[in-house]
Amino acid sequence: MLPVLIDPEDFVGSLAGALQFISYYHPKDFLASLGAAYAREESAPAREALAQILTNSKMAAIGQRPMCQDTGAVTVFLKVGQQVLFDTERSLQDLVNEAVARAYGDPSNPLRASMVRDPLFDRVNTGDNGPAVLHVQLAPGRTVEVAAVAKGGGSENKSKFAVLNPSASVADWVVNTVETLGAGWCPPGILGIGVGGSSEKAMLLAKQSLLDDIDMPDILARGPKTDLESLRVEIYERVNALGIGAQGLGGLTTVVDVKIASYASHAASKPVALVPQCAANRHIHFTLDGSGPAVFETPDLNDWPTVGGASESPAPRQVNLNTLTREEVADWKIGETLLLSGALLTARDAAHARLAKLQAAGEPFPVDFKGRALYYVGPVDPVAGEAVGPAGPTTSGRMDGFTDMMLDTGLLVMIGKAERNDATIASLKRHGAAYLIAVGGAAYLVSKAVKSARKLAFEDLGMEAIYEFQVQDMPVTVAVDAGGGAIHKSGPAQWRETIFQRKAKA
Repeated sequence: MLPVLIDPEDFVGSLAGALQFISYYHPKDFLASLGAAYAREESAPAREALAQILTNSKMAAIGQRPMCQDTGAVTVFLKVGQQVLFDTERSLQDLVNEAVARAYGDPSNPLRASMVRDPLFDRVNTGDNGPAVLHVQLAPGRTVEVAAVAKGGGSENKSKFAVLNPSASVADWVVNTVETLGAGWCPPGILGIGVGGSSEKAMLLAKQSLLDDIDMPDILARGPKTDLESLRVEIYERVNALGIGAQGLGGLTTVVDVKIASYASHAASKPVALVPQCAANRHIHFTLDGSGPAVFETPDLNDWPTVGGASESPAPRQVNLNTLTREEVADWKIGETLLLSGALLTARDAAHARLAKLQAAGEPFPVDFKGRALYYVGPVDPVAGEAVGPAGPTTSGRMDGFTDMMLDTGLLVMIGKAERNDATIASLKRHGAAYLIAVGGAAYLVSKAVKSARKLAFEDLGMEAIYEFQVQDMPVTVAVDAGGGAIHKSGPAQWRETIFQRKAKA
C-alpha cells in the first residue's frame, strides 16, 4: 500500500487557520460551562466579571478579533501515522513555524507576537510569535492528528511541579497549590494535572489533559464511576470551596473542570504537575488524511449564553481621569465598579524596567505621571477602524517591585489584573492611591472603550511602549482602595466561609 502524501501547504494553511480560529472562538463546551457558572454565581463582583468575559467572547466571535490581547505561545501536538509522508524536504518544525508566522501576521486579524528568542539575556521579540513548541508522536495509521494550543503567559506562569512521596495525597497537593496561585491565571478555568512518568512527562501529561472535552457536569449528574473520576470530583469540589471565584474576586466557581492524566512511574516517586488553563481556553483538534486542508465549522452565535438583566449592584460610578484628585480616589471602596473616561497612560514590564534605569542614572522620566492613572497592558495591533486592538490587562504582580518608584511620582491609580503583594498594598495606602482591575479575558470589550491611542515613549518596545489612551466608560473594579482594603484577600475569605457554613448545614 502506497503511503499517504500530505501537501505541506495543506498542513501549514490548516494550522494557520486553526490558530486564527481559536483566537476569537471559544470551544462550545467551555461556553456552556461559563454560562452555567454565571447563572449560579451569587458574588456580585464575580458575576460581573463572568458577564464581561461572556460578552467579550461573543463580541470577539462577531468581530473575529482576539478575545484576549495575550494571543499566546503556540504548542502543537502531532500524532503522525507511520504510513504518512510529508511531501517536502523541510522539517516539521519549519512547517509549524511558518504556520504560526502566517497566522500571527494575518493583516485581517493580526495577533500579538509575544515570543522572545533569547530568554536569558537580550529577550528581543521574534516578531512573528515563533518558534512554536512542537511535540511529535509516531503511531500506526494513515492520518496526521493535530492539536494546537495558544496559551497565555498569565496561566502558563502558574504551572507547578513537585515530586511527592508515593503515599502522599495528590488532591491535597493540588488544592494547597491552587490556594497559592492567586488570580493571575484568570479563573474560572480548567486544571490540568499530570501524575507519573518523570518530571518532563508529568508536565506534558498535564498540558495535554487540558485538550480533552469538558465532562465534569456529566460526571456530577450521574456520579463518578471510577477512582479517577472520584479524584477529579474531589479536587473540583475542594478547589471551588476555596472561594477564589472569577478573577479571584471571591465566588462560587473557580474551576469548571479538573483533568487528570497518568503514566507509569518509578516505585520511589510520584511526580505531579499542575497546569492551569485560563478563561480564554484556546485549543483545537483537526485531522489531515491527504485529501486537502482542514475545514473549521463556524459556531452558531446562539451557543453564547445570555447575560445581563437586573442587577443588585449599584450603578457604576463615573470617573473623569482628566480631573482626578486624591480626595476622589480616597472615596472609592473595594468591589465598587467604576467607568473611566479621559486620558489613561499605559506601561508594563519592559517600560517599568527602563524607567528604573533612568531613575538610577538620575535622568528624568519621559512622561509626567503626577495625578494620572496607569494601565498595565500590551495591546494587539489595530486593524482598520480601531483605535487599538484588544487591550486587556496583564498580571499586575510583575510590576510590584516598581510600586514605590511609580507612586512617588504622584501617580494616583494603577490598573491591571489579579492581586498585589502586601508591600504594594501598604505602599498604596501610604500614598493614598488605589489599584483597579479590568477583567482578564475581556480584552476586546475593553478595547471598545479606547477611542484613540498614541505612543508617548519607548516606541522601540512595540506593544510594551508607553501609550496614552483616550477612554470612554472603561469598566474596572476597585481591588485595593486608598485605605488598604484588598478584595483579593477579603473576597475569597468571605466566600470560603460562606461555602463552609452552607456545607456544615447541609
